[in-house]
Formats: sequence, structure tokens, C-alpha cells
Amino acid sequence: MSENKVEQLRDEGSRMQVVAAGAIAGLVSRFCIAPLDVVKIRLQLQSHSLSDPLSYARHAHKGPVYKGTFLTLRTILREEGLTGLWKGNVPAEGMYLAYGGIQFLAYRSATQAIDELWPNHKLPGTAVSFVAGAVAGTAATTATYPLDLLRTRFAAQGNDRVYKSLLSSIRDIAKVEGPTGFFRGLGAGIGQIVPYMGLFFALYESLKPALANVSIPMDSLGSSDAIAGVLASMMSKTAVFPLDTVRKRLQVQGPTRAKYVHKNIPVYETGVIRTMASIVAKEGVRSLYRGLTVGLFKAAPASAITMWTYERAIHSLQSFKVLE
Repeated sequence: MSENKVEQLRDEGSRMQVVAAGAIAGLVSRFCIAPLDVVKIRLQLQSHSLSDPLSYARHAHKGPVYKGTFLTLRTILREEGLTGLWKGNVPAEGMYLAYGGIQFLAYRSATQAIDELWPNHKLPGTAVSFVAGAVAGTAATTATYPLDLLRTRFAAQGNDRVYKSLLSSIRDIAKVEGPTGFFRGLGAGIGQIVPYMGLFFALYESLKPALANVSIPMDSLGSSDAIAGVLASMMSKTAVFPLDTVRKRLQVQGPTRAKYVHKNIPVYETGVIRTMASIVAKEGVRSLYRGLTVGLFKAAPASAITMWTYERAIHSLQSFKVLE
């Protein structure tokens, strides 16, 4: 496949078309994977060991005990109903809507800026993808982080609601915790997203041409794009998952910490490294990967849907000459 084809994702479409296509992709993807996201967050916030009978007995009265993806899913359905699987979906939809647009716009702008800064030195496509992906991830994560924090806190709520509505949560956090309360765990978020997005885009654009000539059923639906997105996301997600767990634990710190469905969430010192060290010391290294399975289950369809929808949306906008 030619170099021009490999660079198609970052070169095609006007600025507004890229923003619109990215936003559409994020919105559709989020709605589809919302239940898996809630399950993952619940597992990540569970701080006791399931392999320790004493720990199990000691903490059972402090919230539900989840054992695996499907049992967690069933427990939430039984105790909180179908709507429990979409808790936090409103701020999450807003986050994904903005995140998708900012991410693809920043990615496209970064690659173009790199080409303009070094016009006489053609950098390897993988290197450009890594740098541009890291820049895109950092910009999108920082801009949408307050919505990410709200998504986590709503998903962590049980039947006893901590926040009555999205507006009341914003008002309460601003009043009690101040502006910095909306950015708890941002360091872990950026520390995670920089290598994740860099690896994701680099792997995606490396895998996409390699899979293009593979005979796949339903290729007319763009299956090679979807499979490239799945593989790239799963490999990247596994590499940075401990930072995602740290981010979730930090996001629920503050005065409401003991009011969520897991009422025994520990207090952590400010800082990513200290939090990670504390989790490892008290719960073991495996606890950093609690929820990884469902995280990978979520990452696969999320990335496939995101990239498939983005490719189709940008092509449709171009075909109908919308937002040129």
C-alpha cells in the first residue's frame, strides 16, 4: 500500500469535517459501551482481595462484592436495574462528544504541523503517528477531564445517590472541593493517555495497511479498519491499564469518598506514584489490573465503532460537501 494511503486518516477532510466526524464517532461509541464502562469502574474501585476470605468477610458489609465481568453485570442489573448500567452516561456522552472532536482535530493539526516544521526531513510515519497521537490525547484529556471525573463518580453511585443531578454535582464539587476538585487524578490521566494514544495511532496506522489486503467477511463494511482499531486498542490498553486504575481511585477522593457503592475506598496521598505504591503495598500488583478483562472487552468494540464510524462519517461529509 502506498505512503499516501497510510496517511489518509490524518490528511482527509476539512477542519470542521474532522471535528464533526470525530464527535459523531465518540457519541455513538460511548452509548454502545456504557454498560461495560460501569462494570469496569466498579471493579477498579473494589479495594479488597477476593482471594482472601478474611478480607472478603471484613468488607462484605461495606458494599457489594463483585467477582468478574458477567457476575458484576448481573449484580448491577439485579440490585439497581437496567438503568444502573448507564449511570454517568450523560456526562460521559458529553465527554466523548467533545473528546472525539478534539482528539481527531488535534491529531490532524499535529501531523500537519510536524510536516511544516520539517519539510525537508520526512519522518517515519509511525513516529509522526506516535507524537501526534500523544498530543491529541493530552489535549482531549485535559479539556474534557471534569466530565470524565463526573462520569466516574456517577458510575460509582449505588442506590443511595451521592448526587441528585448533573447540575447539583457540579455545584456541590465547586462549592466543597473548589475548581481543583474537577481535576483530581489528572496527572494519572495524562500519564496514561500520552503513551496510550501514541501507541494506539502508531499501531492503528501500521496495522491498517497490513490488514487491508486480508480477505475478511463483510469487508464492504470496513472490517479491516475495525480489526486494526481493535488490535491497536487492546495492546495499548493493557500497557497503560495500571494508570487507569490509579486515575479512577483518585477521582472519587474527597468528602464523598465513603458514600459510593464501595464504602471502603482508601484515602490516597496526592500524587500518582504514591497512590500506585499504596495500592500495590496493600492489595498487591494484581489489583492494578482489576477490571482489565472488561476493559479490553470495552476497548475492542469502542475502538472498532469509533474508527469505523469516523471513517464513514468523514467520507459522508465529504460526499455531501458538508462543512467544507
